[in-house]
Amino acid sequence: MKPVKLAIVGVGKIVYDQHLPAIKANPDFELVATASRNHTIDGVPSFGNIADMFAARPDIEAVSLCMPPQYRYQAARAALDAGKHVFLEKPPGATLSEVESLRNLAASRKLSLFASWHSRYAPGVRLVKAHLAAHAPRKVNVIWKEDVRHWHPGQDWIWQPGGVGVFDPGINALSIFTEILPNDIFLRQATLEFPANRHTPIAARLSFNEVLGAEVEADFDWRQTGEQTWDIIVETADSHVHLKSGGHALWIDGKPVALPEEGEYPALYRQFAQLLTSGTADVDVSPLRHVADAFMLGERVITDPFRD
Repeated sequence: MKPVKLAIVGVGKIVYDQHLPAIKANPDFELVATASRNHTIDGVPSFGNIADMFAARPDIEAVSLCMPPQYRYQAARAALDAGKHVFLEKPPGATLSEVESLRNLAASRKLSLFASWHSRYAPGVRLVKAHLAAHAPRKVNVIWKEDVRHWHPGQDWIWQPGGVGVFDPGINALSIFTEILPNDIFLRQATLEFPANRHTPIAARLSFNEVLGAEVEADFDWRQTGEQTWDIIVETADSHVHLKSGGHALWIDGKPVALPEEGEYPALYRQFAQLLTSGTADVDVSPLRHVADAFMLGERVITDPFRD
């Protein structure tokens, strides 16, 4: 089969670090164009906007949309209207309604739509999911703390409405535990800390109800310096599971578990290729729904101003 002619819309750090190497390593895709206001990729034709790109390259078959979520809906709709399959970087949209609209549009056009959650493809996630299917969780503690100045220097969009603030990394944790937990969970209580000069939270503490009574707590914070923490700890009746480093290290009952050496984004593009081959979609919004619930139920606390 000929490789799918793929374009990227919104070129930035995540594209250079993750998308580009994954695409280059996957023979199912050929990167033929980009559309971005500020950045380009060497050797790939670039355009200032998605309309100019489609006009110049009608042979594009699929697009990866990597701009901030506040601007993703219009680009995704333009791509679907033009008959292109769509890969959505996380989170898939600024609102649940936007994603539902795109899901319906893609289905009506018989096009593949992929709401990607890269952290679900970390090598330890699948093993923990299998373990918890056989060992019911009793207590889950999520600790997701990192330094926003390191990961998002000078990126104002994360502090604007729709940028979700600390939930930009926190949704990675939500994507993992909605994947590994065998039963549904529902937000019970949340505390969101908003810097006095920002529109989105810099920290969040969440408590969930699980249908069989497991305790589920999450602590997200964007103010951590030094070592970064991306851990999920699960207690069952007869085991202790520690998923570390965002799913790239796993300990069960105090012993390290050997994990396959595979990257998250190569796995995402393999999944996208499978969706295109089968003519199906993969649009799970459960992580984004928990974020929306946090904004709906959360107690808002004003904290010190944030200066980048």
